[in-house]
Amino acid sequence: MHLDTTLDFDPTGRGDAAAAAEADGYSAAWVTEVGHDPLMMLAAAAGRTTSLALGTSIVVAFGRSPLITATQANDVQILSRGRLLLGLGSQIKPHIEKRYSMPWSRPAARMREYVLALRAIWSAWNDGTALNFRGEFYRHTLMTPFFSPAPHPYGAPRVFVAAVGEAMTEVAGEVADGLLVHPFTTVAYLREVTLPALERGLARSGRRRDEFEISLSGFVNSADAAGHDEVRRALREQIAFYASTPAYRGVLASVGRDELQAPLAALARRGAWAEMGDLIDDEVLDAVAVSGEPAAVAAAIHERYGSLVDRFSVYALAAMSSATRREILEGSRAW
Repeated sequence: MHLDTTLDFDPTGRGDAAAAAEADGYSAAWVTEVGHDPLMMLAAAAGRTTSLALGTSIVVAFGRSPLITATQANDVQILSRGRLLLGLGSQIKPHIEKRYSMPWSRPAARMREYVLALRAIWSAWNDGTALNFRGEFYRHTLMTPFFSPAPHPYGAPRVFVAAVGEAMTEVAGEVADGLLVHPFTTVAYLREVTLPALERGLARSGRRRDEFEISLSGFVNSADAAGHDEVRRALREQIAFYASTPAYRGVLASVGRDELQAPLAALARRGAWAEMGDLIDDEVLDAVAVSGEPAAVAAAIHERYGSLVDRFSVYALAAMSSATRREILEGSRAW
């Protein structure tokens, strides 16, 4: 299992944090689409690194045409010399329709077609295949030499699909190279829901599990004594935020606590964010987050997830100190 890290937006554009992550020994660095374009961030990181895999966790797929995503991803693949891990996510209907002003319908079917459209576009550029993609949601049938980037030796980026529910997880297994597991998950949910759905998707593609990669950005409840209470509080509030969404009710059900979803949703509608964290007790916290002292938590992560996922990164919490993160990294060297 690889230990990855996350990168925040760097307003200098120098990619210093990515260079430091590579020097520290992380396997990959992931960025997300929160206020900034993740592929632009990785373009800067590519110039300061040579071996660090560079991932998006996530790019909001349905906010972009497949051609736009294909173009940006192809550029980062060239700049990084083949190190891009293109993580795609669907987001949810209100954001796609009201924030991005884009259409929403049948997200699993749309994501499947989106990935296939990307592959058709990249094949046209790198293999000279005539572009003739005609789907239910996307249509790409025009690609002239003037608008085609030159072929390059790095191939198409590896595509990861973010999924919580069974239908989207099956899509990941069928058409993607990897799965991005949502931080709000449990071992029970992974074993009982995620992995069986993934296997069904892999079977449709004729592939085995060892030809596919699972990445989890997981909650970690660890801190030095000074920051212990702050980290636990931040975790409770973040878990409560996710648990308030009906789509994640199954995760609560996996530990027998689905009764929490309705009161959390009611508090969310009132904007009572601080109060929501009070409903996340130790049972839920320990089921969702790996807990332990900083020096021992890497072993606890590996014990919980080592047989289930291929990559793990600590979910970014401002409350967790850099010293705690370094201890986790040092502990992971024994994996």
